[in-house]
Amino acid sequence: MTTPIKVALIGNPNVGKTSVFNALTGLNQKVGNYPGITVDKKTGICKIDDETKAEIIDLPGTYSINPTSLDEEVALKLLVETNHSDKPDVVVLVAEVENLKRNLLLFSQVKDLGFPTILAINMADRMTANGITIDVEALEKKFDTKIVLISAKGNTGTNDLKQAIKNYKSLATNSVFDITSIATEEHKITDYSHWLLQTIENDKKEVPDSKIKKLQHLETVKRYQIINEFLKNNYKKDSSTATGLRYKLDAILTHKVWGYVIFFGIMLLVFQSIFEWSSIPMDFIDETFATFNDWLKNTLPAGKLTDLITDGLIAGINGVVIFIPQIAILFLFISILEESGYMSRVVFLMDRIMRPFGLNGKSIVPLISGTACAIPAIMSARNIENNKERLITMLITPFTTCSARIPVYVIIISLVIPDTKAFGFLTWQSLVMTAMYLLGFLAAILSGWILSKFIKSDRKSYFISEMPEYRAPIFKNVAYNVWDKTKAFVFGAGKIILPLSVLLWFLGTHGTTSFDNAEQIITTQYASQNLSEDIMADKIAAFQLENSYMGHIGKVIEPIVTPLGYDWKIGIAVLTSFSAREVFVGTLATIYNIGSHAKDEDFTLILDVMRNEVRADGTPVFTLATGVSILLFYAFAMQCISTIAITRKETNSLKWTIYQAVGMTVFAYIVSFLAYQILK
Repeated sequence: MTTPIKVALIGNPNVGKTSVFNALTGLNQKVGNYPGITVDKKTGICKIDDETKAEIIDLPGTYSINPTSLDEEVALKLLVETNHSDKPDVVVLVAEVENLKRNLLLFSQVKDLGFPTILAINMADRMTANGITIDVEALEKKFDTKIVLISAKGNTGTNDLKQAIKNYKSLATNSVFDITSIATEEHKITDYSHWLLQTIENDKKEVPDSKIKKLQHLETVKRYQIINEFLKNNYKKDSSTATGLRYKLDAILTHKVWGYVIFFGIMLLVFQSIFEWSSIPMDFIDETFATFNDWLKNTLPAGKLTDLITDGLIAGINGVVIFIPQIAILFLFISILEESGYMSRVVFLMDRIMRPFGLNGKSIVPLISGTACAIPAIMSARNIENNKERLITMLITPFTTCSARIPVYVIIISLVIPDTKAFGFLTWQSLVMTAMYLLGFLAAILSGWILSKFIKSDRKSYFISEMPEYRAPIFKNVAYNVWDKTKAFVFGAGKIILPLSVLLWFLGTHGTTSFDNAEQIITTQYASQNLSEDIMADKIAAFQLENSYMGHIGKVIEPIVTPLGYDWKIGIAVLTSFSAREVFVGTLATIYNIGSHAKDEDFTLILDVMRNEVRADGTPVFTLATGVSILLFYAFAMQCISTIAITRKETNSLKWTIYQAVGMTVFAYIVSFLAYQILK
């Protein structure tokens, strides 16, 4: 077997490069990250025939190799650096048939680097609908290259592309774009490859950025002049013969009013679907793990090892797997919107609104998706090309009210907010719940604006949005994307979630001598009261939790949480809920001796017990001041191991992960402190 041909697949965003990659590689692909950065590195094996294979390297989408983003730097370094581990034998430039002229700017730059270069013009099945004709033979002579017309959707041209890759050694490597005449008073380009590499090492080379930009501008103008000459008689687009509906749809979907209405309607549908569709598989996963856990407890010998396996490891794995339905469903919808061409219109609509806050038009998707779960929402920020805007979006997304906060909001609002009408038809409780959602969005937007003042970028972000053709999503592309994102979460974030879950289990299930002797102590204490087994079990569980290492930590932090209106019991609930916010209610139920006999239908019982809870001086614990303090703390604090884990993975930065977790929690503490002190 011969050594695989190394192929770099490159192209502008939204030209169908992913479709071409999937058509060439099928399931023989893997996703990682380039060393030290969060840009995806996707590779795959393409079997051309029994004797020949090709390793396909899918480069990030880029408009040119004059670097203005992290993605473009990745593409440039791979093509220019002599000793790069992924340096290709041949480059396949994927262009989109309707925007061929602009795509050819990147093609001309790549060909000038001396690579055998194949021009793959995608979406050839759209030529008739858009009134396009191409003289392929004439253009091949002009560009001195091999041109292949392909349609990933129609599955045509793939075999022709494979054969072109196999015969890459017959391709010319000479340049047909003479740009050596570009000059300024100080600079003249004589070695184009050296000059390109120099642009990404600006600081090292001490080349003034203004001079580089001037040279790049001159270079772009010169290239387009040559491209226009080549295309003049060989590529024609007659809109009068076009049969597509694109322009009519754009008039509606990008309308300054209706465009936003339609978008928020679609996102509402997506959001509702995530809740509705994920509930059944999530319940199934939860019940399956619970059944499996019970089986293990009844099968394995009782002891610490069994407890570690069942309550630590299995529970930790469940904490990872339980999110798979939400992640898969969210990325199913995002993939469909991207594949259809609609997402580009959304970015165009939202960019003007989001940019003053240091965000990107694409930031709206993670922010809205965060109302379901912050984990897939943060992962969806990968689609934001600008590094600064992507980082800000990931850092602020956890402010949006996720589904895990709902149990906390519901029980606290029910405790401290009266169920009375506010305006004749709306209740105060529903208004407060709505306000919590609005508060989360406001906090996210304002945080983005603040972060944009501190997080500096070495380059200015410009809005460039491709408006591709509307097209039916290709099922294979959607399936691959959902699989990649789900697998990335399970194997990436899971490595962090699992050990942290085990640690929290250990702290809550181990303690001092009092913890070990809890059953004997409680049995002796209540021997004369003839309590039922359920009530005795709850009292033992509450006593154990109080005397566990977690309980001792709760007692230690009580002076810290007292200014917020909390006692040590609420402190423990807050502390344990850093594993997952919804744990707050269950922990309080255990502490207040209503754990095992408080089922879903016993919500009133839980409220009654918590409502009657009093402090040492006889005053109620859950007052309006305490309730508002808790609501605000949960609105702003970072209380989710899974979110922390995914932030660490997606930012590839421990520093920003710590800043996010600590910053949000400190902010939550200050706001809760002020609210309690004012309202008490």
